Amino acid sequence: MAQLQRPYARPDIVSISNQDVSNSTGASPTIDDFEQLAQKVDQAMAEVHAMPTEMRSKAMSLKSSIEEFHKVGLTHIVRTLKNDEHGKEILFRLVEEPAVYALFSMHGLIRADLQTQVRRVIELVRPYMQSHGGDVHLIGIRERTVLVQLTGNCNGCSMSAVTLKKTVEETLKERIPEIEGVEVVEPPPSNLVQISKGGTGWLVGPKLEDVPMDKPYAFMAGEVSVLLIRTHNGLHAYRNACAHQGLPLDGGILDVEGGTLTCPWHGFQFDCESGECFSAPQCQLEPFPTRVSNDQVWVRPE
Repeated sequence: MAQLQRPYARPDIVSISNQDVSNSTGASPTIDDFEQLAQKVDQAMAEVHAMPTEMRSKAMSLKSSIEEFHKVGLTHIVRTLKNDEHGKEILFRLVEEPAVYALFSMHGLIRADLQTQVRRVIELVRPYMQSHGGDVHLIGIRERTVLVQLTGNCNGCSMSAVTLKKTVEETLKERIPEIEGVEVVEPPPSNLVQISKGGTGWLVGPKLEDVPMDKPYAFMAGEVSVLLIRTHNGLHAYRNACAHQGLPLDGGILDVEGGTLTCPWHGFQFDCESGECFSAPQCQLEPFPTRVSNDQVWVRPE
């Protein structure tokens, strides 16, 4: 069995190639290659989970050992860069790359903001809620209390309190110690203004002054989660779903000056004004018509 080569040599005499890293065809990897590699990993993991118990356990143990080994080196790299002013700038630029973001995130070297963490937990419990004929949506976070809205059969039914307490609240507290409780917010009355017999119509949104310039803003327009983005050129509305895997984008990083929105899940980058994806051109955000009247935002989900 091959032995792992340990770095006994001094770092200053170790040769590091300056050649571009290439894929199996000899060409430099592209964003599309990264997406294909991610799909291969997902497929391989699905095959591992389909293995008999003993084989699956050994495969997962090997995976865990390799990840822990890599995390030691990556952690040292990150700490070294963070302790140097110029290195810190390089580190921030590196994290903007989807492949680097995914790598750091997988090893726990990037901690998402509280709202993103809460959204991820809610995505975990959503299938259980849907199995009871309902759904749960994150409205916001007030101090250490998570505000949610129950829709469908869960809203007002006898199972809502049990579902909330035993699923949403307990799971949030277990996975995010900062969270102290969950509060259910009643759905707002319908504000639909019909403008045509065939269309959904315009739905009222927030006040323009409530939409920040430094981060995306999400709200429910009927049954649709809408994402609002303010730029120097105006207001833009999209379906609050990443075109990559459909996960919500309101926990993403908004760079108004650069005109980009970065997905908090896998680091995909989108043009704020067109919805075009820089990371994977085939992925495009779904835009919604929007208008502002007397400082009131209106959107029309198609």
